[in-house]
Amino acid sequence: MIRLGRYFIFSFSVILLLGSLVMPALGQGEKKEDLIGHWTFEAGAELEDLTGHFGDIDLLGADVKDGKLHIGNNEWAMTTGYKGDDIGPDKTLVTWLYLDDLNVTRGATLAVNKSSGDTFDAIVYAERQPKRWMAGSSHFRRTQDAIPGFEEKETGKLIQLAISYEDEGGNAKITIYRNGERIGGYTMGPIVSWEAGDVEALFGPRALIGGTAYGWVVARVEDARIYNAALSKKEINNLVENTLDIQARGKLATVWGRLKITE
Repeated sequence: MIRLGRYFIFSFSVILLLGSLVMPALGQGEKKEDLIGHWTFEAGAELEDLTGHFGDIDLLGADVKDGKLHIGNNEWAMTTGYKGDDIGPDKTLVTWLYLDDLNVTRGATLAVNKSSGDTFDAIVYAERQPKRWMAGSSHFRRTQDAIPGFEEKETGKLIQLAISYEDEGGNAKITIYRNGERIGGYTMGPIVSWEAGDVEALFGPRALIGGTAYGWVVARVEDARIYNAALSKKEINNLVENTLDIQARGKLATVWGRLKITE
């Protein structure tokens, strides 16, 4: 009877352990079929888009250390060679980052930029309002100040930013989230798409026009994603940084092999 009790306790403990390992990753099933760009900067895939749609990242002064992309003043990165479906008009940009300087302005933690001209959408920091986030765009065509918005007052803490874009009669219905909470939203356009071979993903500047990068942000990017769909607030809240969709396949090694043990 004692042995049976011990066996039950051991089995229950294993179930709890496996549950704690698997559950954080279950949210990665949110619109996983629409995930078209995913960068975690982890060892062995530091510069790789895990979806295989973009080419490897070019480091242009930026650096990858400890599973994070370090970007700063004139220290940035980009990737080209996109070979997936057209991006947009519906899409969602998501990044997890540590902001390391509150006073650098007009940069982006993630931008989708047209290679052949001045067209971009980006998660922009402090361009129109100090220490506040916005949906940056070429000539502010899809940009309004976020209301109520959020003023950053601390550095060094992990935060999630997400901006969704949804086609509403040719205009963009834009919603901005910080740590899963809505901090702004409006409809403004026109909404745009990007074609394979004519798109870049930028980390640091909000735009790259004629070979010139515009704006900087000083941060460590933990995870960056592009979804070819407008994610809902619930779907954004279900996302977990640095994890992928998990399928057990009958082996514990599969779970361990595809999960990052967080710091």
